[in-house]
Amino acid sequence: MARRLPEGPAHVPPVQRIRLQYAKRGRLRFSSHRDFARAFERSLRRADIPMAYSAGFHPHPKISYVGAAPTGVGSEAEYLELAMARHCEPEQVRAAIDAVLPDGLDMIRAVDAADCPPGSLAEVMQASVWQLELVADPQSLREAVLALLAAESVLVERLTKDGRRSLDARAPIVSAEMSDHPDQEGRAILTMVVRQVTPTVRPDDVLTALQSVAGFAPSQPPRATRLAQGPVDETGTVADPLCTTKLSATELSATETLLSTEPPVGTR
Repeated sequence: MARRLPEGPAHVPPVQRIRLQYAKRGRLRFSSHRDFARAFERSLRRADIPMAYSAGFHPHPKISYVGAAPTGVGSEAEYLELAMARHCEPEQVRAAIDAVLPDGLDMIRAVDAADCPPGSLAEVMQASVWQLELVADPQSLREAVLALLAAESVLVERLTKDGRRSLDARAPIVSAEMSDHPDQEGRAILTMVVRQVTPTVRPDDVLTALQSVAGFAPSQPPRATRLAQGPVDETGTVADPLCTTKLSATELSATETLLSTEPPVGTR
């Protein structure tokens, strides 16, 4: 009896790895990670990217996704790594993929993994910088944030596929700052540095904690955006995972300027 052979692309060992930073903006923040992965793999085929594939009867492109943002949350700092079948210029790969992705899924940067600090992407993703735009009284938010930071721990419950799970929403918060919205009264902005622990503490868990310790609840669902993620030092500064340069205030300000062009919370 003849031995069945796998179909599809032949197995080619990776000769290069490219790391990409991408953003989820506008309405595309409501896309799930599975939605993004499906759109991204289609974009690789449309852009004719020379991907390295896994072996076997169901070969698939070798892509390493890292800590995707929750559905409904925007992000300026999502990362993945591509295994390539031949050497390519990272910027050309980024531009080719970006040209065929839908608006709102934007490829921002691409670098050769050989030029990055040692370690996998997953190993350097230690913390995230989150921005929450809330329809709420700024003073009430400020008091709630101070109460949360003063607490040693705040247990919240999250409904998972395995049932309800309890987690400490206070412990991973490195810092939290509140500011008035620069353009609209009755709105506030909460910026936090949160360590990436297991289970992951998400922005909605922090809001639950604020309600628990201070009875704070925004009048509308907030708009959450991840501004950055990467290694974090003892001062609570989050660094760029694709190089050794720390994210400057100018870079974060430029990101916030991009976010300010989106519709206000509660609008479509």
